[in-house]
Amino acid sequence: MKFKITAVVTLIYSVTFAQNILNNPGSNHGNKFEQLGGILPTPNIYRSASGAPGHGYWQNRADYDITAYLDEDKRNLKGSETVTYYNNSPDDLDYIWLQLDENQQSTVKKADYQFSSTLPKATNTDQLKTSELPAKDNGYGVNLDKVTDAAGNPLKYTVNKTMMRIDLPKILKKGDKFVFKIDWNYNIPNRMQMGGRGGYENFAEDGNDLYTITQWYPRMCVYSDFQGWQNHQFTGRGEFALVFGNFKVTMNVPADHVVAGTGECKNYSQVLSADQYSRYQKAENASEPIEIITLDEAKKAEKNHSKQRKTWVFEASDVRDFAWTSSRKFVWDGMRVTIPENNNKVMAMSFYPKEAYGLYRKYSTKAVAHTIKTYSEFTIPYPYPVAQSIEASNGMEYPMICFNYGRTEKDGTYSEAIKNGMIGVIIHEVGHNFFPMIINSDERQWSWMDEGLNTFTEYLTEEKWDNKFPSRRGPAWTIVDYMKLPKDQLEPIMSNSENIIQFGPNAYAKPATGLNILRETIMGRELFDKAFKTYAKRWAFKHPEPADFFRTMEDASGEDLDWFWRGWFYGTDPVDISIEKVTVATPDFDTAPREASETKYKVDPPIQNKYDDISKMRNREDKAMVFEVEKDKDLQDFYYRYDRGQEKVNVDKEYSSKSEATASLDKNDRERLKNITAYQIDFANKGGLVMPLILEFTFEDGSKLKDKTSAQIWRQNEQKVSKTYYFDKKLKSIQLDPLRETADIDTDNNFWSADNGKTEVSKFQLFKQNQKGNTRGASNGKVNPMQAAGKKN
Repeated sequence: MKFKITAVVTLIYSVTFAQNILNNPGSNHGNKFEQLGGILPTPNIYRSASGAPGHGYWQNRADYDITAYLDEDKRNLKGSETVTYYNNSPDDLDYIWLQLDENQQSTVKKADYQFSSTLPKATNTDQLKTSELPAKDNGYGVNLDKVTDAAGNPLKYTVNKTMMRIDLPKILKKGDKFVFKIDWNYNIPNRMQMGGRGGYENFAEDGNDLYTITQWYPRMCVYSDFQGWQNHQFTGRGEFALVFGNFKVTMNVPADHVVAGTGECKNYSQVLSADQYSRYQKAENASEPIEIITLDEAKKAEKNHSKQRKTWVFEASDVRDFAWTSSRKFVWDGMRVTIPENNNKVMAMSFYPKEAYGLYRKYSTKAVAHTIKTYSEFTIPYPYPVAQSIEASNGMEYPMICFNYGRTEKDGTYSEAIKNGMIGVIIHEVGHNFFPMIINSDERQWSWMDEGLNTFTEYLTEEKWDNKFPSRRGPAWTIVDYMKLPKDQLEPIMSNSENIIQFGPNAYAKPATGLNILRETIMGRELFDKAFKTYAKRWAFKHPEPADFFRTMEDASGEDLDWFWRGWFYGTDPVDISIEKVTVATPDFDTAPREASETKYKVDPPIQNKYDDISKMRNREDKAMVFEVEKDKDLQDFYYRYDRGQEKVNVDKEYSSKSEATASLDKNDRERLKNITAYQIDFANKGGLVMPLILEFTFEDGSKLKDKTSAQIWRQNEQKVSKTYYFDKKLKSIQLDPLRETADIDTDNNFWSADNGKTEVSKFQLFKQNQKGNTRGASNGKVNPMQAAGKKN
């Protein structure tokens, strides 16, 4: 076959010289590319090897009928509930477990997972009181008044800290149900002083309370195929594992209170004034938020503490929990939002005190609507009738309702930081409706399965809100400081919730960053988005485990990602890939091959835009992307596209004989090839975590070119690899990972410059290859290191 190049091209081809185990015995495998194998649980009839629920998948169910009485004077909540528990498992149950989360506020009933403590330089009297031994009962925690079966017969039960076991009067067999009743009460804590997710906040200026009633009723634990009873104690950190069911809840509160809760209120016409109910009906069809309870009405209600009572009735279907809020301070607005994927018409609403009016009136309900629409695009269509944001000076999530912060200064002003922080927390907490309220993972065991997946989708949603949004988590550069920490300060993402030290980076930021890297750099958006939606669809209203997520992402994409799960989720190695050296060579038309020379790098890499990354750039380039607050802008694509349509030329890596090496080139070949320069780039994996090699070449004429090689280049040598490129122009510099999209912790070793250091120009042998030689080269398994590609578009 004649050696022929039809045109001089900018990038002729790149050739990989990955030093293999034969060349470097003993230097290779650290198992980075081995399958997870026995690390993941064995597939079975309940959970398939594909990551989907198996044909024998089951889950139990619990329905609740609850009445609650809020005593504002005593700050006490009384409740009575009837629970219907369905055993859909193949197992016979002789006892059941419930959660008493409010016991965590008690000094004598809590789980008491303590932390190491040291002598403080200063303390206060409250701290001294809490350190009394033995601990004195502070009066908080659940008081059980009565536990009976449906007929009123007492049931035997045992309370172990935050868990309660009920011993059944007879075996609960598969397909049977058990109905029981519990009467209980507890003193509502001041959550601003004692912490926690539920409680009251007192507004001293007007003498009113704002109640967030959460984890408030005895609720069923999950009994599952993979764990049995999930009855790990509630310590205040690891959140919740809960059972799906239907709820009917009635709340008796002061008559001037406004109540919001999970699900739909069934008696607005009875508890609202005629004007308020009329406004609500208008809001049901409004495309902009309408005030249902106005600011003036809320201010007026603050002044008169009614001694009358009203009962609000809420119902919710197929939810795993129920939370509510009550206060006379609330302004309330709402609007209708339609989810295109299922034509679901949802009431997006916000409740907030006057202290938050300047921010919440403008942004909250619109952020709620934007969130459920965007999450519906990336996961499953939002299935519920309501989505609500409550301003309560904190952030926490429950089905259809969440609590967020966002108050202005007293004069109504606010900073950009407060505004963006409020929007971010609303998106995050409303987003939790999907992870874990619908895709119902076990938060008590794996925080990352709800916080990490939700933080990742939050980042996508913030981007669609505003391409300039200062997201704290998601872009690769945001996790670098954490990944730089010493190994003894790091722990794998796959760690139990209670044992994580750096909770924010580990449970939120690192998994979110990993998913963003998968989407933008490893898999590509199309493959990733299909797989991510598949996971959400498969496990909606079910109980997924990590293996279900890992397997589904591979099953739906056709990508082997075990190396990524192993490194990013099960390990603590950081990314630190360096350009070790660059060897430069030019053609030699003589008869003898010559050695090439090498030159080393050392210049500072260019400074990157702190709030820009590959996701933001691609979103600006997407002409179909319409941001909530700003239109997108055109920007040059980062990756060039190549037309490889021209004839390829094969040359064997190893010179098999002197006759081939000394074969003459005709005049045209010499003319076309005389300006070719070869660059062998040697890379070292210093951090331990493998990643794709993303290179930006800058030539002496000022032009640039990009190239990306998948992480599979490291599969035969996890420490060192090389790539060779042939150009018809001289290189000025090489930048590794120019947009910092791999979370590389040391960018100082990511740059090489031809101007820095002495360069000795060496030669590489050029020769022609006949048909016989080409056939031999293709069949003997050796690498053909020089192939000509077509002209760049």
